[in-house]
Amino acid sequence: MTLQKNRGGSARLVLLIAALSACVSAPEPPAARAAAAPPQKPQPTTNTWPIRQVANPPLPYRDIDQNETPPPALVSVVRNLGQSFHGKVGIAVRRIGADWTVAWNGNALFPQQSVSKLWVSMTFLDAVDRGKLRITDTTTITRNDLTLFHQPSAALVAREGGWTTSYSDLMRRAMTQSDNTANDTLLRAVGGPEAVRSFLARRMIKDIRFGPGERLLQSATAGLDWRQDYSVGRNFYAARSKLPMSVRQKALDNYLASPPDGAAPSSIVQALAKLKEGQMLSPASSRLLLSIMAEAKTGPQRIKGGVPPGWHYLHKTGTGQDLPPRSTGYNDIGIMSAPDGANYAVAVMIGSTTVSIPERWALMQAVAKAVVANHEPR
Repeated sequence: MTLQKNRGGSARLVLLIAALSACVSAPEPPAARAAAAPPQKPQPTTNTWPIRQVANPPLPYRDIDQNETPPPALVSVVRNLGQSFHGKVGIAVRRIGADWTVAWNGNALFPQQSVSKLWVSMTFLDAVDRGKLRITDTTTITRNDLTLFHQPSAALVAREGGWTTSYSDLMRRAMTQSDNTANDTLLRAVGGPEAVRSFLARRMIKDIRFGPGERLLQSATAGLDWRQDYSVGRNFYAARSKLPMSVRQKALDNYLASPPDGAAPSSIVQALAKLKEGQMLSPASSRLLLSIMAEAKTGPQRIKGGVPPGWHYLHKTGTGQDLPPRSTGYNDIGIMSAPDGANYAVAVMIGSTTVSIPERWALMQAVAKAVVANHEPR
């Protein structure tokens, strides 16, 4: 358990309590992929949408209240939730505009999985802010661009033989549907993984890694070398199932020991706070990204399931591979907004566990409920 307090961005009080032993989990079955159809002429897609009004607009930068301290009950609840969970979990809660973060395993690196799509979208919008790209620019996706796992856009590529759409549409699909092909296409447009790492470094965000992209990350985690035909149908699952169990276990163990997409929960809530306060992107880009995050369709029973009426929650989820009985990378990160306008950045990251999905939901919802129960209006 860590309680972090930064005075003038320098001093920190860290209280270490024994870390959780890592266990691991039961699966959420993936959907089948669409098969490719005969090539047809690609058609552009119209991709303009209104910016949804989020609970609170990005806050202007201001000095934080260095005298504010977290509610003791919130500290106790987060510690107890972390200690009692059967698996390796990281929890972080940061009151935006205040000077504290309450965390359990807050500085450990947890696999992000699709949480990392947030950094791709930020890097894209930063490129727009700097005039390097335009939000209306278009690209054509072909079968050679497809990836694996959740990629609803694969059906459009298969039907058209190639699919032309705008980068803004791809960003929205990546953030609200967690579409892997949409995200990897956006990643290539901004300059690849190194561009994302550079953006995070320029924004002074530490302890957030960015991996090699979905195809290489997932194939290595399974113990495979990527082949493009894995993107079609259930070819990836078939190839993975033929591997010796010892190979799969070793590959997953190596991934969890040092995830190339690992991130510290405390760093994630810091980045979310900076996004909300307008320190990551321009005001227009901040509003757009927060609006899109408010429309996320994934994970309705994760943290969001514990957010009561009157409060608002915008977020990004992540879900990793299963190797029964282990599940990995089961995450939800986002911003909770109170009726009085206060905001909390929240991250719950389950590195590995063997407990059921409803038990994971219960943990995440308990964190949300603890934030609400211990909210102190200024």
